[in-house]
Amino acid sequence: MQQYYCILLKLDRDRRLTVGALGKKILFPQGYYVYVGRAKKNIEARIERHARKNKAKRWHIDYLTTTAKIIEVVTLASGVGSECTIATKLQARGGEILVKGFGSSDCRCPSHLIYFSHKPSLSALL
Repeated sequence: MQQYYCILLKLDRDRRLTVGALGKKILFPQGYYVYVGRAKKNIEARIERHARKNKAKRWHIDYLTTTAKIIEVVTLASGVGSECTIATKLQARGGEILVKGFGSSDCRCPSHLIYFSHKPSLSALL
């Protein structure tokens, strides 16, 4: 069974980060980012891993969580769709895709990272 989560991150200033297989340094503007992820089991352990600053960088989100501050985490009940569906919903509610391919290398959607210039309310968006 798939479990889904959204992590709201805050970046206090513009940063250029090299993100794994995405390669080149990518500009992440100051603001808020919502990352949509999934776990097949033990969602709590996955979220705790994302929250650690010192870790081996395994996923795209690891490059951002070592720099940005986690503000909020929301877990979603099964049956809400997929990561792609959730990310599309966030984008339709005012979010932007700034980094194509972020977190979505195993699917066809443009990104699982959605940018907001102002702090969004996750509960209102989801």
